[in-house]
Amino acid sequence: MPVALTIAPDRPAPLSPPRKRWTRAECAALESSGVWDQQEVELIDGELISRMGKHRPHVNALVAMMLWLLDAFGRDRVNPEAPIDVAPEDNPANQPEPDLIVLRRATASFHTSPPQPGDLALVVEIADTTLRFDLTVKAGLYARAGIVEYWVLDLNGRRLIVHREPAVDGYRSVIAYSESEKVAPLASPQRELPVGDIFRP
Repeated sequence: MPVALTIAPDRPAPLSPPRKRWTRAECAALESSGVWDQQEVELIDGELISRMGKHRPHVNALVAMMLWLLDAFGRDRVNPEAPIDVAPEDNPANQPEPDLIVLRRATASFHTSPPQPGDLALVVEIADTTLRFDLTVKAGLYARAGIVEYWVLDLNGRRLIVHREPAVDGYRSVIAYSESEKVAPLASPQRELPVGDIFRP
């Protein structure tokens, strides 16, 4: 005979099961023990975000953007999917790995530690299924870190959303450029990116 489930009124059922919040130190310990491969995830606000399952449009846009950045900044300053540091108060529970970063100095000068916010001339995320996350959670994280310029390539909207003037509560300047427009990065103002070139097959 089934037993009816009763819940005391002063102890409501949780809406979702409790989740483990991770730190960078815990993730590093697991990776060094060989239990898992941290390259498959990134740590954002204590949660492990999957980096797997990218669709072909995402890959194509990533390659097109990377080639343009390599041409504009040189191959020794552009890194794909590299971990970075953020603001000191955010560092213990965050280690984002943007799709692309542009360094202020050569990659070879970083031997053991991730680049600091001041080492970054530009951070780029390619967004298809992650647009809202990239425009809110990651934008806030990068703004608090003082990252001077952050681009989000919106694949579905066919536009490039440029964030500048970081502050504690977000970027003061956020401008969307359509595929018919051009934009130059702050660190290379003489080089204009035709946004539509990134979306061409």
